[in-house]
Amino acid sequence: MRHIVMTALVLIAATATAWGGNVTFKARLDSATLLMGKTTTLHLEITQDKDARGFFPGEQLDTLNAMIEIADRPAADTTDLDNNRIQINRDLIIQSFDSGMWIIKPIPYVVNGDTAYCNQLSLKVLPVDVRQMKDIHDIKPVEEVPFNVLDWLPGYWWLWLLALLLIVGGIWAYRKYYKKGINPLKPTKKRLPPYEEAMINLQNLKAAQLWQQGQEKEYFTGLTDILRVYIDRRFHINAVEMTSSQIIDTLKRNDETKAVNEQLEMILEVADIVKFANARPLADDNEVAYQRAVNFVEATRPVEQPQKKEEAAK
Repeated sequence: MRHIVMTALVLIAATATAWGGNVTFKARLDSATLLMGKTTTLHLEITQDKDARGFFPGEQLDTLNAMIEIADRPAADTTDLDNNRIQINRDLIIQSFDSGMWIIKPIPYVVNGDTAYCNQLSLKVLPVDVRQMKDIHDIKPVEEVPFNVLDWLPGYWWLWLLALLLIVGGIWAYRKYYKKGINPLKPTKKRLPPYEEAMINLQNLKAAQLWQQGQEKEYFTGLTDILRVYIDRRFHINAVEMTSSQIIDTLKRNDETKAVNEQLEMILEVADIVKFANARPLADDNEVAYQRAVNFVEATRPVEQPQKKEEAAK
């Protein structure tokens, strides 16, 4: 008698689990045995009134339990059973990556405020025998990435390079121009040829009337400086850095200046006496020195080639 009562209670509990209100809820597996990592389908079958509204409380979960995952949820299929009843078929694609015997507890389904549960299932997950797998290959060795210097540079490295180039360019420009008092942004006039420059400077010196104002030393200094620059540019002789005797000796060996070297020698001798001996020359000496300087520049003026004259005429 006691055995009969216990059996009746179990049947009543099972019926309560699978039925809630006017709803029946069943579950079955395509296969109760599954290879680890593979998938199987859990079929859920719900029968309810047509106008009832139900839902699964765990619809957003991606696992059934700690060992079984839900890989996919295909759309539900509804069948009309007449008599204001419908059957809802819902499938869940499940898989497991841990071997063992796992229990799928009853899944709840809530409809019109009542909760129905499906039957409990068990799933046996078998481990994979790697010895029988023929498609296993060695792990591909890690490839070494070729060295690329750009990978070691910080972001926006080109800005750093541009800044470095600007700094180097600024230092170069300072040493080449500004340190020497040259402004590269200021347009420079083309320098006149040596003969024209010397003649203009001689005329400006004469117009300054230095010796007439008692500045004989400044006058002869200006006169010799004009001649030294002219000789430097005309004959490419560093006369600016030479003494008077060195200039004379060098010009004596130049065929173009042999004939007029005597006049230059006289100018330099008088100039040295005035500048270093503080002597005061006569007015005629000043005039003669000036004229000799003009004669020297005129006598050593470059002779223009006939071909260049014809090209200029064209």
